[in-house]
Amino acid sequence: MAEHEHVRVAVIGSGFGGLGAAVRLRREGITDFVVLERAGSVGGTWRDNSYPGCACDVPSHLYSFSFAPNPDWPRTFSGQEHIRAYLERVADDFGLRPHLRFDSEVKLMTWDEDELRWHIETASGSLTADVVVSATGPLSDPKIPEIPGLDSFPGRVFHSARWDHDFDLRGKRVAMVGTGASAIQIVPSIQPEVSRLTVFQRTPPWVMPRMDRAIGAAERGLHRALPFTARLRRGLLWGIRELQVQAFTKHPDELGLVEQLAKRNMARAIKDPALRAKLTPDYRIGCKRILLSSAYYPALARPNVDVVAAGVAEIRGSTVVAADGTEAEVDAIVFGTGFHVTDMPIAERVVGVGGVTLAEAWKGGMEALRGGSAAGFPNWLSVIGPNTGLGNSSMILMIESQLNYLADYLRQLDTLGGRTALDARPAAVDRWNRKVQERMKRTVWNTGGCTSWYLDAAGRNTTVWPGTTSEFRQATRRVDLTEYEVLRKPASTPAKSAAVPSEATA
Repeated sequence: MAEHEHVRVAVIGSGFGGLGAAVRLRREGITDFVVLERAGSVGGTWRDNSYPGCACDVPSHLYSFSFAPNPDWPRTFSGQEHIRAYLERVADDFGLRPHLRFDSEVKLMTWDEDELRWHIETASGSLTADVVVSATGPLSDPKIPEIPGLDSFPGRVFHSARWDHDFDLRGKRVAMVGTGASAIQIVPSIQPEVSRLTVFQRTPPWVMPRMDRAIGAAERGLHRALPFTARLRRGLLWGIRELQVQAFTKHPDELGLVEQLAKRNMARAIKDPALRAKLTPDYRIGCKRILLSSAYYPALARPNVDVVAAGVAEIRGSTVVAADGTEAEVDAIVFGTGFHVTDMPIAERVVGVGGVTLAEAWKGGMEALRGGSAAGFPNWLSVIGPNTGLGNSSMILMIESQLNYLADYLRQLDTLGGRTALDARPAAVDRWNRKVQERMKRTVWNTGGCTSWYLDAAGRNTTVWPGTTSEFRQATRRVDLTEYEVLRKPASTPAKSAAVPSEATA
């Protein structure tokens, strides 16, 4: 990285959000930008998560950029290796390689109130930027619970997102801690190889069959020859999920039929009534993410698998002890315990107006104007920010909406001219967040009777969007300057606030 390098835009992260932002910048004619990536290659969560069985639970043709269709997806639900390869192709096809800065983990981002720019310190050097696009993603920093005795465990310990490929699980006794989206893929993948698999389950998930199949050569050839067929397929997948949103956000009771289908799915594979009782959730389906697998329940029914319906309480030597007193001696512990979603570590490294960190600003809960702009952090935009997650569809749809907002944000700065910054007005952020939280009250995520990673420590849902992707796209199609304070730096005088129209209703 060049000494005293300055760029117009610095993008943090090279997963779907970061690469999508980079593509959009180039399509807007902006080439003065860098993508700062802490690892040595692109891919984000699809690079980091390489555990056995890792795959997407959103159909492939919907889990890809609209501007970069892939007619050659090999399966209806593609695996990690295919998604990562897709992102590598996006980086190549759209000329992003010259902008990528690998091994450049961001250590600190500080807003300069006089110069109206961001000072960024990375593992490979320092630079400044007029605008920062934070695309680190909520599923980037693994969370391992603090368990007494874990430090003295003599075997191997690793998180699903940091899989230890040098450790041979064959013939080993393994503890799988957690039963979320990663665990239900790992369990059936390693069950045939290990001598004993003990699954520690705090809360059982609702699991539906995974309708996965290979996409044949003829089908792929059709999409290549007639691209509109792939667009039609994507549109149908999107439309079905848009129609489902009402049940999640307004009428959770309508999900009762889906619960019955999920119970039948379980009953087909789990014949033991005692095991079925352990695996049956006591909350409304959809409150936690509905998981897709046709192999999870059959794996749990195998003779070398034990399900402990309690979380881990402590580790005594090589013995894992559950909260209900159950013990299991193991050679390895695999944590499928999720990520720092509502307490993202990157927030500690972002220092805004008055020296306030983003973590401090969000100590009462994450909130950002239209999911992207936080008050007190000028010219800082988040991709997959607060309340932009989805419970039943593709995050790529939300990312592309936020990229529309980013493009208009930069156009507004160009129109204003000079050294200019936009800082979200606290009242505008508050108004947006109050409306989101009001809508959240009747959603299944808040009323379904579960505790999920969608909720922060105070029980507020700061993660999920309580509406359709169409609604979010409409809400982010343009920047409303009345929701921002416009900061200017005249050529020879200190920065000051420009007069702007009074705030309009968000």
